[in-house]
Amino acid sequence: MTRHHVIVGSGIAALSAAESIRHADAQARITMVSPEPLPFYSRPGLAYLLTDEVPESRLAIRTPAEVRALQLIHRPRTATVLLPDRHCVILDDGERLEYDRLLIATGASSIRPTFPGGDLDGVVQLDALSEARSLVARCRDARAAIVVGGGSTALELVEGLHARGVATHYLLRGERYWSKVFDRVESAIVESRLLADGIQLHRGCGVEAAVGEDGRLTAILTTTGRRIECDILAVATGVRPRLELATSGGVETARGVLVNEFLESSAPDVFAAGDVAQVHDPVTRQAHLDTLWASARRQGSVAGMNMAGMHVAYRTRPPMNVTRVGGITATIIGAVGGADDPDLLTLTRGQSERWAADPESWSVGGARRGDRLRVVVSGRAIVGALVMGDQELSRPLAHLIGEEVDISALRPALEQSPEDAMDLLLDFCHAHVSDRAARHW
Repeated sequence: MTRHHVIVGSGIAALSAAESIRHADAQARITMVSPEPLPFYSRPGLAYLLTDEVPESRLAIRTPAEVRALQLIHRPRTATVLLPDRHCVILDDGERLEYDRLLIATGASSIRPTFPGGDLDGVVQLDALSEARSLVARCRDARAAIVVGGGSTALELVEGLHARGVATHYLLRGERYWSKVFDRVESAIVESRLLADGIQLHRGCGVEAAVGEDGRLTAILTTTGRRIECDILAVATGVRPRLELATSGGVETARGVLVNEFLESSAPDVFAAGDVAQVHDPVTRQAHLDTLWASARRQGSVAGMNMAGMHVAYRTRPPMNVTRVGGITATIIGAVGGADDPDLLTLTRGQSERWAADPESWSVGGARRGDRLRVVVSGRAIVGALVMGDQELSRPLAHLIGEEVDISALRPALEQSPEDAMDLLLDFCHAHVSDRAARHW
């Protein structure tokens, strides 16, 4: 009997699930419900579209031929109601869509501003390709812009607006940038790059209200009592999983859709993956949210296999993300932070909650040729790392962390000579991590 799979969403989790289903079952019907048009595009690539480094044509992550080979039925609608006992979803045009297996891959959306004037024309966010296109168009006539928020998305907006010739102010509600992930040295490296580029930083400062004329933004009032004229106010203060469909069907949720190791929700034949899924981590024994591209891709792939009738457990890995901050490539792996950060009262796009885990650990930092490395050690293993600049150590460290490799023999040297951490870890990795293992982590 031909099985009908319905996938709600069109991000990387949805795509990976569709590919897994099609690989396992050439005859399956796969319906994808999403108001976003196909083909699939890279959400992380929007930052490079904004800086004009990558044309829109290069954002596609699959060729038209590859998309056609999936034989997807695309419904350009929004799924509004889930009826698990009847195995169907209702779309916003009233259509009832029956399924054998359903994947909720609705992702997360930016938290809308709550300050007065947050609905003015000129107050923007960066959630999707359509918003990136709109922002690029606004930059043509804009003279000044303000960005508020923490994490990598806020910095992507700062760098993109600056690259397009718009005078840019960055409001840091705390004392320094991304203090939940970066230490003081790392924050200072990023901030010095921004200042050198002419970005104006405002510390301990937020938006009190947006001010406009005839419905269009003209300025903001800050929490420190200052008025700043601007044409664009970009808000990146966090994201929230889109739970409306799940909750309409009584699916068990917390901050995301709660799923087991097979990415099954509390409702029969209903799965969840990607930014919307809250996945149990056997290491911390808690359910975490990730808004990382790599995590969504792997979750979608595993969910698709299980929807197709396989029985594959999703193995949580230490979260890893490669981003660019202040023009510097930075890789963040595992547990690296834990400090409070007023800019990150909630999850931001491109972040894992496990980064802010606070194990009983100690950190050692080192620098070489202007690069920066910090590793977090708990007991006999490295549990987190942050690599800025030279990325030679990124994949070997990901392997050490993911496999919980015993570094007891190295720990005394790291404690005695933290300034040599980079060279010590390179030597250790060459001796204990094969090239193949590092490449295929």
